[in-house]
Amino acid sequence: MQFDEGQTVGIDLGTTYSTLAQLDRDGNPVAIPNEDDEVETASLILLTATKHVIVGPNRTRAAMEDPDNVVERIKRHMGESEFKRTFDGRPITPEFLSALILKKLRQDAEKRIGKIGNAVITVPYYFNDARRKATQDAGRIAGLNVIDIINEPTAATLTYAWRRGELGAGSTTARPRKALIYDLGGGTFDVTVVQYTPTHFQVLATDGDVQLGGVDWNDRLLDHVADEFKSRHGVDPRESAATVQILRNDCDLAKVDLSEKQKATITCRHAGKAIAITITRSQFETMTADLLQRTADTTELVLQQADTRVKDLDAVVLVGGSTLMPAVPAMLEKLLGIKPYLELSPFSAVAQGAAIHAAILEAKYRGGAEVSEKLRKLLAAVKQENVNSHGLGIVATNPKSGKALNHVMIPRNTRLPVEVSQIFKTNRDGQERVAVQVLEGDAPDPTACSLLGKCRITDLPTDLPKGAPVEVTYAFDASGRIAVTARDKTGGKEAAISIQRRGGLNEDQVDVYSQLATEYQVD
Repeated sequence: MQFDEGQTVGIDLGTTYSTLAQLDRDGNPVAIPNEDDEVETASLILLTATKHVIVGPNRTRAAMEDPDNVVERIKRHMGESEFKRTFDGRPITPEFLSALILKKLRQDAEKRIGKIGNAVITVPYYFNDARRKATQDAGRIAGLNVIDIINEPTAATLTYAWRRGELGAGSTTARPRKALIYDLGGGTFDVTVVQYTPTHFQVLATDGDVQLGGVDWNDRLLDHVADEFKSRHGVDPRESAATVQILRNDCDLAKVDLSEKQKATITCRHAGKAIAITITRSQFETMTADLLQRTADTTELVLQQADTRVKDLDAVVLVGGSTLMPAVPAMLEKLLGIKPYLELSPFSAVAQGAAIHAAILEAKYRGGAEVSEKLRKLLAAVKQENVNSHGLGIVATNPKSGKALNHVMIPRNTRLPVEVSQIFKTNRDGQERVAVQVLEGDAPDPTACSLLGKCRITDLPTDLPKGAPVEVTYAFDASGRIAVTARDKTGGKEAAISIQRRGGLNEDQVDVYSQLATEYQVD
Protein backbone atom coordinates (compact mmCIF):
# COMPACT_ATOMS: atom_id res chain seq x y z
CA MET A 1 0.00 0.00 0.00
CA GLN A 2 1.44 3.34 -1.09
CA PHE A 3 1.23 6.47 1.05
CA ASP A 4 1.86 9.98 -0.24
CA GLU A 5 3.60 12.65 1.77
CA GLY A 6 1.40 14.53 4.20
CA GLN A 7 -1.22 13.80 6.82
CA THR A 8 -3.60 10.83 6.68
CA VAL A 9 -7.26 11.51 7.42
CA GLY A 10 -10.72 9.95 7.39
CA ILE A 11 -13.59 11.57 5.50
CA ASP A 12 -17.33 11.04 5.78
CA LEU A 13 -18.58 12.19 2.37
CA GLY A 14 -22.26 12.62 3.12
CA THR A 15 -25.42 13.39 1.17
CA THR A 16 -26.22 16.51 3.17
CA TYR A 17 -23.10 17.12 5.29
CA SER A 18 -19.47 15.98 5.16
CA THR A 19 -16.82 15.76 7.86
CA LEU A 20 -13.04 15.22 8.01
CA ALA A 21 -11.28 13.69 11.02
CA GLN A 22 -7.80 12.61 12.10
CA LEU A 23 -6.33 10.48 14.87
CA ASP A 24 -4.13 12.57 17.14
CA ARG A 25 -0.93 11.29 18.73
CA ASP A 26 -2.83 10.22 21.84
CA GLY A 27 -5.07 7.97 19.78
CA ASN A 28 -8.17 10.17 19.86
CA PRO A 29 -10.16 10.54 16.64
CA VAL A 30 -10.81 14.26 16.28
CA ALA A 31 -13.09 15.97 13.77
CA ILE A 32 -11.27 18.92 12.16
CA PRO A 33 -13.39 22.09 12.00
CA ASN A 34 -13.78 23.97 8.73
CA GLU A 35 -12.98 27.66 8.31
CA ASP A 36 -16.27 28.52 10.03
CA ASP A 37 -15.24 26.46 13.09
CA GLU A 38 -17.90 23.84 12.36
CA VAL A 39 -17.10 20.13 12.12
CA GLU A 40 -19.70 19.63 9.40
CA THR A 41 -19.61 21.16 5.93
CA ALA A 42 -22.83 21.17 3.96
CA SER A 43 -22.52 18.95 0.86
CA LEU A 44 -24.02 21.79 -1.11
CA ILE A 45 -22.40 23.52 -4.08
CA LEU A 46 -23.11 26.91 -5.63
CA LEU A 47 -21.88 27.19 -9.20
CA THR A 48 -21.20 30.91 -9.08
CA ALA A 49 -18.87 31.90 -11.93
CA THR A 50 -16.36 30.51 -14.37
CA LYS A 51 -14.18 27.99 -12.49
CA HIS A 52 -15.41 29.29 -9.16
CA VAL A 53 -17.73 27.49 -6.75
CA ILE A 54 -18.84 27.87 -3.14
CA VAL A 55 -19.07 24.66 -1.11
CA GLY A 56 -21.14 24.52 2.07
CA PRO A 57 -22.75 27.97 1.83
CA ASN A 58 -25.29 29.25 4.28
CA ARG A 59 -28.46 27.37 3.33
CA THR A 60 -30.52 30.55 3.47
CA ARG A 61 -28.27 32.05 0.81
CA ALA A 62 -28.45 28.87 -1.23
CA ALA A 63 -32.23 29.00 -1.06
CA MET A 64 -32.17 32.46 -2.63
CA GLU A 65 -29.92 31.40 -5.52
CA ASP A 66 -31.00 30.47 -9.02
CA PRO A 67 -31.83 26.74 -8.61
CA ASP A 68 -29.82 26.00 -11.76
CA ASN A 69 -26.72 27.11 -9.84
CA VAL A 70 -27.35 24.85 -6.82
CA VAL A 71 -26.10 21.27 -6.60
CA GLU A 72 -27.25 19.13 -3.67
CA ARG A 73 -27.77 15.45 -2.82
CA ILE A 74 -25.06 14.55 -5.34
CA LYS A 75 -24.16 11.42 -3.36
CA ARG A 76 -27.40 9.86 -4.54
CA HIS A 77 -26.10 10.10 -8.11
CA MET A 78 -22.69 8.53 -7.55
CA GLY A 79 -22.00 5.85 -10.14
CA GLU A 80 -24.78 7.02 -12.47
CA SER A 81 -23.32 7.39 -15.96
CA GLU A 82 -26.55 8.98 -17.19
CA PHE A 83 -26.31 11.95 -14.78
CA LYS A 84 -26.28 15.15 -16.84
CA ARG A 85 -25.14 18.58 -15.68
CA THR A 86 -23.30 21.34 -17.53
CA PHE A 87 -21.17 24.14 -16.08
CA ASP A 88 -18.67 26.42 -17.81
CA GLY A 89 -19.80 24.94 -21.10
CA ARG A 90 -18.68 21.42 -20.26
CA PRO A 91 -20.41 18.33 -18.86
CA ILE A 92 -19.63 17.66 -15.21
CA THR A 93 -20.08 14.40 -13.37
CA PRO A 94 -21.04 13.35 -9.83
CA GLU A 95 -17.40 12.38 -9.31
CA PHE A 96 -16.20 15.89 -10.17
CA LEU A 97 -18.86 17.61 -8.08
CA SER A 98 -18.07 15.37 -5.11
CA ALA A 99 -14.40 16.14 -5.64
CA LEU A 100 -15.16 19.85 -5.15
CA ILE A 101 -16.69 19.03 -1.75
CA LEU A 102 -13.61 16.97 -0.86
CA LYS A 103 -11.34 19.78 -2.03
CA LYS A 104 -13.13 22.20 0.29
CA LEU A 105 -12.75 19.79 3.24
CA ARG A 106 -9.11 19.30 2.42
CA GLN A 107 -8.12 22.93 2.04
CA ASP A 108 -9.94 24.00 5.21
CA ALA A 109 -8.32 21.20 7.23
CA GLU A 110 -4.86 21.92 5.83
CA LYS A 111 -5.02 25.38 7.39
CA ARG A 112 -5.12 23.62 10.77
CA ILE A 113 -3.09 20.41 10.46
CA GLY A 114 -0.82 20.94 7.45
CA LYS A 115 -0.64 19.19 4.11
CA ILE A 116 -3.00 16.23 3.63
CA GLY A 117 -1.89 13.47 1.32
CA ASN A 118 -3.90 10.33 2.12
CA ALA A 119 -7.51 9.62 2.97
CA VAL A 120 -9.95 6.86 3.83
CA ILE A 121 -13.41 7.81 2.50
CA THR A 122 -16.62 6.26 3.79
CA VAL A 123 -19.53 4.87 1.79
CA PRO A 124 -22.84 3.26 2.76
CA TYR A 125 -22.39 -0.49 3.07
CA TYR A 126 -25.03 -0.97 0.42
CA PHE A 127 -23.17 1.06 -2.22
CA ASN A 128 -22.56 -1.19 -5.21
CA ASP A 129 -19.28 -1.47 -7.07
CA ALA A 130 -19.94 1.43 -9.44
CA ARG A 131 -20.79 3.81 -6.59
CA ARG A 132 -17.66 2.79 -4.67
CA LYS A 133 -15.47 3.32 -7.71
CA ALA A 134 -17.06 6.74 -8.27
CA THR A 135 -16.28 7.71 -4.66
CA GLN A 136 -12.68 6.59 -5.07
CA ASP A 137 -12.39 8.59 -8.29
CA ALA A 138 -13.80 11.68 -6.57
CA GLY A 139 -11.04 11.47 -4.00
CA ARG A 140 -8.39 11.15 -6.69
CA ILE A 141 -9.81 14.12 -8.61
CA ALA A 142 -9.63 16.14 -5.38
CA GLY A 143 -5.90 15.36 -5.19
CA LEU A 144 -6.12 12.76 -2.45
CA ASN A 145 -4.38 9.40 -2.34
CA VAL A 146 -7.40 7.26 -1.42
CA ILE A 147 -5.82 4.42 0.55
CA ASP A 148 -9.16 2.72 1.19
CA ILE A 149 -12.92 2.95 0.99
CA ILE A 150 -14.58 1.90 4.27
CA ASN A 151 -18.21 1.14 4.95
CA GLU A 152 -19.94 3.68 7.17
CA PRO A 153 -21.30 1.21 9.77
CA THR A 154 -17.87 -0.42 10.06
CA ALA A 155 -16.40 3.02 10.71
CA ALA A 156 -19.09 3.73 13.32
CA THR A 157 -18.31 0.44 15.07
CA LEU A 158 -14.65 1.39 15.32
CA THR A 159 -15.65 4.68 16.95
CA TYR A 160 -18.03 2.89 19.30
CA ALA A 161 -15.33 0.40 20.39
CA TRP A 162 -12.82 3.23 20.83
CA ARG A 163 -15.30 5.20 22.94
CA ARG A 164 -15.83 2.21 25.21
CA GLY A 165 -12.09 1.50 25.53
CA GLU A 166 -12.47 -1.79 23.65
CA LEU A 167 -10.18 -1.15 20.68
CA GLY A 168 -6.69 -2.51 20.13
CA ALA A 169 -4.10 -4.74 21.73
CA GLY A 170 -4.13 -4.65 25.51
CA SER A 171 -7.87 -4.00 25.74
CA THR A 172 -9.90 -6.71 27.39
CA THR A 173 -13.44 -7.96 27.10
CA ALA A 174 -14.90 -11.15 28.49
CA ARG A 175 -16.40 -12.36 25.22
CA PRO A 176 -17.07 -11.24 21.65
CA ARG A 177 -19.66 -8.49 21.61
CA LYS A 178 -22.39 -7.89 19.03
CA ALA A 179 -23.62 -4.45 18.03
CA LEU A 180 -26.34 -3.44 15.64
CA ILE A 181 -25.39 -0.24 13.81
CA TYR A 182 -28.43 1.72 12.63
CA ASP A 183 -27.19 4.43 10.25
CA LEU A 184 -29.77 6.92 8.98
CA GLY A 185 -28.02 9.80 7.29
CA GLY A 186 -29.25 12.64 5.15
CA GLY A 187 -29.65 10.56 2.01
CA THR A 188 -28.78 6.92 2.68
CA PHE A 189 -29.66 4.23 5.20
CA ASP A 190 -28.21 0.91 6.25
CA VAL A 191 -28.24 -1.52 9.15
CA THR A 192 -25.31 -3.75 10.03
CA VAL A 193 -24.66 -6.37 12.69
CA VAL A 194 -21.02 -6.49 13.78
CA GLN A 195 -19.33 -8.96 16.12
CA TYR A 196 -16.08 -7.75 17.62
CA THR A 197 -13.32 -8.20 20.13
CA PRO A 198 -10.68 -5.54 20.84
CA THR A 199 -8.59 -6.76 17.89
CA HIS A 200 -11.07 -8.43 15.56
CA PHE A 201 -14.10 -6.85 13.85
CA GLN A 202 -16.39 -9.10 11.83
CA VAL A 203 -19.45 -7.94 9.90
CA LEU A 204 -22.16 -10.60 10.11
CA ALA A 205 -24.81 -9.07 7.82
CA THR A 206 -25.84 -5.79 6.27
CA ASP A 207 -28.66 -4.32 4.21
CA GLY A 208 -29.92 -0.89 3.35
CA ASP A 209 -31.25 1.64 0.88
CA VAL A 210 -29.18 4.27 -0.94
CA GLN A 211 -32.37 6.21 -1.72
CA LEU A 212 -33.66 6.62 1.83
CA GLY A 213 -32.55 9.28 4.29
CA GLY A 214 -33.46 12.42 6.17
CA VAL A 215 -34.14 14.37 2.98
CA ASP A 216 -37.12 12.08 2.38
CA TRP A 217 -38.58 13.20 5.71
CA ASN A 218 -37.99 16.80 4.59
CA ASP A 219 -39.74 16.14 1.30
CA ARG A 220 -42.82 14.82 3.09
CA LEU A 221 -43.07 18.15 4.91
CA LEU A 222 -42.56 20.01 1.65
CA ASP A 223 -45.30 18.06 -0.11
CA HIS A 224 -47.66 18.59 2.81
CA VAL A 225 -47.15 22.35 2.73
CA ALA A 226 -47.33 22.50 -1.07
CA ASP A 227 -50.54 20.46 -1.17
CA GLU A 228 -52.13 22.75 1.41
CA PHE A 229 -50.99 25.84 -0.52
CA LYS A 230 -52.48 24.45 -3.74
CA SER A 231 -55.72 23.59 -1.98
CA ARG A 232 -56.11 27.13 -0.63
CA HIS A 233 -54.80 29.19 -3.55
CA GLY A 234 -55.19 26.98 -6.61
CA VAL A 235 -51.53 27.10 -7.65
CA ASP A 236 -48.75 24.61 -6.92
CA PRO A 237 -45.56 26.14 -5.45
CA ARG A 238 -43.64 23.07 -6.62
CA GLU A 239 -43.88 24.42 -10.15
CA SER A 240 -41.29 27.05 -9.20
CA ALA A 241 -37.78 25.68 -8.70
CA ALA A 242 -36.84 28.80 -6.71
CA THR A 243 -39.78 28.32 -4.34
CA VAL A 244 -38.92 24.65 -3.90
CA GLN A 245 -35.35 25.59 -2.98
CA ILE A 246 -36.57 27.95 -0.26
CA LEU A 247 -39.13 25.42 0.98
CA ARG A 248 -36.49 22.68 1.23
CA ASN A 249 -34.47 24.90 3.50
CA ASP A 250 -37.46 25.83 5.66
CA CYS A 251 -38.65 22.22 5.90
CA ASP A 252 -35.20 21.09 6.99
CA LEU A 253 -35.22 23.71 9.75
CA ALA A 254 -38.72 22.66 10.76
CA LYS A 255 -37.66 19.01 10.99
CA VAL A 256 -34.85 20.01 13.34
CA ASP A 257 -37.28 22.09 15.43
CA LEU A 258 -39.67 19.14 15.67
CA SER A 259 -36.89 17.02 17.15
CA GLU A 260 -36.73 19.46 20.06
CA LYS A 261 -40.24 20.94 20.21
CA GLN A 262 -43.79 19.70 19.82
CA LYS A 263 -44.63 21.95 16.89
CA ALA A 264 -43.09 24.10 14.17
CA THR A 265 -44.40 26.62 11.63
CA ILE A 266 -43.51 26.66 7.94
CA THR A 267 -44.28 29.70 5.77
CA CYS A 268 -44.67 29.37 2.01
CA ARG A 269 -44.77 32.34 -0.39
CA HIS A 270 -45.48 31.89 -4.08
CA ALA A 271 -47.11 33.83 -6.90
CA GLY A 272 -47.97 36.75 -4.63
CA LYS A 273 -49.72 34.52 -2.10
CA ALA A 274 -48.65 33.07 1.25
CA ILE A 275 -49.63 30.60 3.94
CA ALA A 276 -48.20 29.69 7.34
CA ILE A 277 -48.78 26.10 8.41
CA THR A 278 -48.15 24.75 11.89
CA ILE A 279 -47.04 21.10 12.04
CA THR A 280 -47.09 19.11 15.27
CA ARG A 281 -44.56 16.41 15.99
CA SER A 282 -47.39 13.89 16.03
CA GLN A 283 -48.52 14.97 12.55
CA PHE A 284 -44.98 14.79 11.23
CA GLU A 285 -44.48 11.30 12.63
CA THR A 286 -47.77 10.16 11.10
CA MET A 287 -46.94 11.49 7.62
CA THR A 288 -43.53 9.79 7.69
CA ALA A 289 -44.49 6.56 9.48
CA ASP A 290 -44.02 4.46 6.36
CA LEU A 291 -40.44 5.71 5.94
CA LEU A 292 -39.62 4.74 9.50
CA GLN A 293 -41.29 1.36 9.00
CA ARG A 294 -39.01 0.68 6.04
CA THR A 295 -36.04 1.05 8.36
CA ALA A 296 -37.68 -1.23 10.93
CA ASP A 297 -38.27 -3.92 8.28
CA THR A 298 -34.63 -3.73 7.22
CA THR A 299 -33.49 -3.98 10.84
CA GLU A 300 -35.44 -7.19 11.37
CA LEU A 301 -34.21 -8.61 8.06
CA VAL A 302 -30.56 -7.98 8.91
CA LEU A 303 -30.91 -9.65 12.31
CA GLN A 304 -32.35 -12.67 10.54
CA GLN A 305 -29.55 -12.70 7.96
CA ALA A 306 -26.96 -12.38 10.72
CA ASP A 307 -28.56 -15.32 12.55
CA THR A 308 -28.66 -13.10 15.61
CA ARG A 309 -31.38 -12.97 18.24
CA VAL A 310 -32.24 -9.67 19.84
CA LYS A 311 -31.15 -11.00 23.23
CA ASP A 312 -27.68 -11.63 21.78
CA LEU A 313 -27.15 -7.95 20.99
CA ASP A 314 -24.96 -5.99 23.36
CA ALA A 315 -25.81 -2.61 21.88
CA VAL A 316 -27.88 -0.77 19.32
CA VAL A 317 -25.76 2.13 18.07
CA LEU A 318 -27.30 5.11 16.27
CA VAL A 319 -25.34 6.99 13.62
CA GLY A 320 -26.37 9.79 11.27
CA GLY A 321 -28.01 13.12 11.97
CA SER A 322 -31.48 11.83 11.10
CA THR A 323 -31.40 9.55 14.16
CA LEU A 324 -31.95 12.70 16.25
CA MET A 325 -35.63 12.52 15.31
CA PRO A 326 -37.24 11.20 18.53
CA ALA A 327 -39.30 8.64 16.61
CA VAL A 328 -36.14 6.74 15.60
CA PRO A 329 -34.80 5.67 19.02
CA ALA A 330 -38.38 5.17 20.25
CA MET A 331 -39.11 2.79 17.35
CA LEU A 332 -35.92 0.80 17.91
CA GLU A 333 -36.48 0.49 21.65
CA LYS A 334 -40.03 -0.76 21.01
CA LEU A 335 -38.89 -3.13 18.25
CA LEU A 336 -35.85 -4.58 20.01
CA GLY A 337 -36.44 -3.92 23.68
CA ILE A 338 -33.01 -2.29 23.94
CA LYS A 339 -32.40 1.36 24.72
CA PRO A 340 -30.17 2.67 21.90
CA TYR A 341 -26.65 3.86 22.67
CA LEU A 342 -26.69 7.64 22.17
CA GLU A 343 -23.21 8.68 23.28
CA LEU A 344 -21.64 8.88 19.81
CA SER A 345 -21.88 12.10 17.86
CA PRO A 346 -24.33 11.38 15.03
CA PHE A 347 -22.49 14.01 12.99
CA SER A 348 -18.85 12.96 13.36
CA ALA A 349 -18.83 9.28 14.46
CA VAL A 350 -18.43 7.96 10.91
CA ALA A 351 -15.59 10.34 10.05
CA GLN A 352 -13.90 9.48 13.35
CA GLY A 353 -14.13 5.78 12.50
CA ALA A 354 -12.64 6.46 9.08
CA ALA A 355 -9.76 8.25 10.82
CA ILE A 356 -9.24 5.23 13.09
CA HIS A 357 -9.20 2.91 10.07
CA ALA A 358 -6.76 5.23 8.32
CA ALA A 359 -4.49 5.11 11.36
CA ILE A 360 -4.72 1.30 11.45
CA LEU A 361 -3.56 1.14 7.83
CA GLU A 362 -0.86 3.70 8.54
CA ALA A 363 0.39 1.73 11.54
CA LYS A 364 0.57 -1.46 9.48
CA TYR A 365 1.98 -0.22 6.21
CA ARG A 366 3.65 3.17 6.53
CA GLY A 367 7.13 3.50 7.90
CA GLY A 368 7.71 6.58 10.01
CA ALA A 369 4.02 7.31 10.41
CA GLU A 370 3.17 10.20 12.70
CA VAL A 371 1.86 8.06 15.54
CA SER A 372 3.49 7.00 18.76
CA GLU A 373 5.08 3.54 18.95
CA LYS A 374 2.59 2.50 21.62
CA LEU A 375 -0.30 3.54 19.41
CA ARG A 376 1.27 1.82 16.42
CA LYS A 377 1.42 -1.52 18.26
CA LEU A 378 -2.13 -1.12 19.51
CA LEU A 379 -3.56 -0.40 16.08
CA ALA A 380 -1.46 -2.88 14.13
CA ALA A 381 -3.16 -5.70 16.03
CA VAL A 382 -6.67 -4.75 14.83
CA LYS A 383 -8.11 -6.96 12.10
CA GLN A 384 -11.37 -6.44 10.23
CA GLU A 385 -13.56 -8.87 8.30
CA ASN A 386 -16.28 -7.74 5.95
CA VAL A 387 -19.07 -9.30 3.92
CA ASN A 388 -20.17 -8.49 0.39
CA SER A 389 -23.24 -6.25 0.26
CA HIS A 390 -24.38 -7.51 -3.16
CA GLY A 391 -24.44 -11.02 -4.59
CA LEU A 392 -22.19 -12.16 -7.43
CA GLY A 393 -23.83 -14.29 -10.08
CA ILE A 394 -23.46 -15.73 -13.54
CA VAL A 395 -25.85 -15.64 -16.50
CA ALA A 396 -27.09 -19.21 -16.90
CA THR A 397 -29.90 -20.84 -18.88
CA ASN A 398 -32.91 -22.37 -17.19
CA PRO A 399 -32.99 -25.93 -18.62
CA LYS A 400 -36.79 -26.05 -18.45
CA SER A 401 -37.77 -22.69 -19.87
CA GLY A 402 -34.64 -21.92 -21.90
CA LYS A 403 -34.65 -18.39 -20.45
CA ALA A 404 -31.61 -16.61 -19.05
CA LEU A 405 -31.37 -16.30 -15.27
CA ASN A 406 -28.95 -14.95 -12.69
CA HIS A 407 -27.43 -17.94 -10.91
CA VAL A 408 -25.94 -16.49 -7.70
CA MET A 409 -22.50 -17.92 -7.02
CA ILE A 410 -21.66 -15.81 -3.96
CA PRO A 411 -24.75 -14.61 -2.04
CA ARG A 412 -24.65 -11.24 -0.35
CA ASN A 413 -23.55 -11.19 3.28
CA THR A 414 -20.91 -13.84 2.54
CA ARG A 415 -17.77 -13.42 4.63
CA LEU A 416 -14.75 -12.24 2.64
CA PRO A 417 -12.41 -13.48 1.29
CA VAL A 418 -14.25 -16.37 -0.39
CA GLU A 419 -13.78 -18.70 -3.34
CA VAL A 420 -16.45 -20.96 -4.87
CA SER A 421 -16.49 -23.31 -7.87
CA GLN A 422 -19.44 -24.84 -9.72
CA ILE A 423 -19.86 -27.04 -12.78
CA PHE A 424 -22.00 -25.76 -15.65
CA LYS A 425 -22.83 -27.48 -18.94
CA THR A 426 -22.71 -26.43 -22.57
CA ASN A 427 -26.09 -25.69 -24.17
CA ARG A 428 -25.76 -27.47 -27.51
CA ASP A 429 -23.79 -30.01 -29.52
CA GLY A 430 -20.65 -28.71 -31.18
CA GLN A 431 -20.53 -25.54 -29.11
CA GLU A 432 -17.36 -23.65 -30.04
CA ARG A 433 -17.15 -21.09 -27.24
CA VAL A 434 -18.36 -20.38 -23.72
CA ALA A 435 -19.00 -16.88 -22.37
CA VAL A 436 -19.13 -16.28 -18.62
CA GLN A 437 -21.03 -13.08 -17.80
CA VAL A 438 -20.33 -11.88 -14.26
CA LEU A 439 -23.26 -10.14 -12.57
CA GLU A 440 -23.57 -8.01 -9.44
CA GLY A 441 -26.98 -8.33 -7.82
CA ASP A 442 -29.39 -10.81 -6.29
CA ALA A 443 -32.39 -10.51 -8.63
CA PRO A 444 -33.22 -13.66 -10.67
CA ASP A 445 -33.55 -11.53 -13.82
CA PRO A 446 -30.09 -10.74 -15.28
CA THR A 447 -31.36 -7.43 -16.71
CA ALA A 448 -32.07 -6.27 -13.14
CA CYS A 449 -28.40 -6.78 -12.21
CA SER A 450 -25.17 -4.99 -13.16
CA LEU A 451 -22.79 -6.63 -15.62
CA LEU A 452 -19.28 -6.50 -14.13
CA GLY A 453 -17.42 -8.24 -16.94
CA LYS A 454 -17.10 -11.25 -19.22
CA CYS A 455 -14.57 -13.98 -19.90
CA ARG A 456 -14.71 -16.32 -22.88
CA ILE A 457 -13.29 -19.73 -23.71
CA THR A 458 -12.92 -20.11 -27.46
CA ASP A 459 -11.91 -23.00 -29.74
CA LEU A 460 -13.53 -25.69 -27.64
CA PRO A 461 -12.78 -29.30 -28.70
CA THR A 462 -14.42 -30.33 -31.98
CA ASP A 463 -17.74 -32.16 -31.76
CA LEU A 464 -18.16 -31.39 -28.07
CA PRO A 465 -21.49 -32.91 -26.99
CA LYS A 466 -24.26 -30.90 -25.39
CA GLY A 467 -23.89 -30.96 -21.60
CA ALA A 468 -20.08 -30.97 -21.60
CA PRO A 469 -18.82 -29.74 -18.20
CA VAL A 470 -17.31 -26.27 -17.70
CA GLU A 471 -15.99 -25.36 -14.25
CA VAL A 472 -16.43 -21.74 -13.18
CA THR A 473 -14.59 -20.34 -10.14
CA TYR A 474 -15.38 -17.02 -8.46
CA ALA A 475 -12.89 -15.57 -5.97
CA PHE A 476 -13.76 -12.41 -4.03
CA ASP A 477 -10.98 -10.98 -1.86
CA ALA A 478 -11.22 -8.70 1.16
CA SER A 479 -10.30 -5.58 -0.83
CA GLY A 480 -13.15 -6.01 -3.29
CA ARG A 481 -11.27 -7.54 -6.21
CA ILE A 482 -13.06 -10.30 -8.06
CA ALA A 483 -11.28 -13.03 -10.03
CA VAL A 484 -13.22 -15.33 -12.35
CA THR A 485 -11.87 -18.46 -14.03
CA ALA A 486 -13.67 -20.73 -16.50
CA ARG A 487 -12.17 -24.09 -17.54
CA ASP A 488 -13.40 -26.59 -20.09
CA LYS A 489 -13.14 -29.92 -18.27
CA THR A 490 -12.95 -31.88 -21.53
CA GLY A 491 -10.07 -30.22 -23.34
CA GLY A 492 -8.56 -28.17 -20.53
CA LYS A 493 -9.02 -24.76 -22.20
CA GLU A 494 -9.16 -21.94 -19.64
CA ALA A 495 -10.01 -18.25 -19.50
CA ALA A 496 -9.77 -15.80 -16.62
CA ILE A 497 -10.52 -12.18 -15.79
CA SER A 498 -9.76 -9.98 -12.80
CA ILE A 499 -12.41 -7.39 -12.03
CA GLN A 500 -11.57 -4.33 -9.99
CA ARG A 501 -13.83 -1.44 -9.12
CA ARG A 502 -15.29 0.03 -12.26
CA GLY A 503 -17.24 3.19 -12.77
CA GLY A 504 -18.31 5.82 -15.24
CA LEU A 505 -14.87 7.42 -15.62
CA ASN A 506 -11.85 5.90 -17.29
CA GLU A 507 -8.27 6.78 -16.32
CA ASP A 508 -7.96 9.52 -18.94
CA GLN A 509 -11.18 11.16 -17.73
CA VAL A 510 -10.00 11.04 -14.13
CA ASP A 511 -6.79 12.77 -15.19
CA VAL A 512 -8.71 15.46 -17.11
CA TYR A 513 -11.04 16.17 -14.20
CA SER A 514 -8.11 16.12 -11.76
CA GLN A 515 -6.44 18.90 -13.75
CA LEU A 516 -9.71 20.80 -13.99
CA ALA A 517 -10.21 20.59 -10.21
CA THR A 518 -6.85 22.29 -9.64
CA GLU A 519 -8.05 25.20 -11.78
CA TYR A 520 -11.24 25.74 -9.77
CA GLN A 521 -11.40 28.23 -6.93
CA VAL A 522 -13.37 26.65 -4.10
CA ASP A 523 -14.63 28.87 -1.29
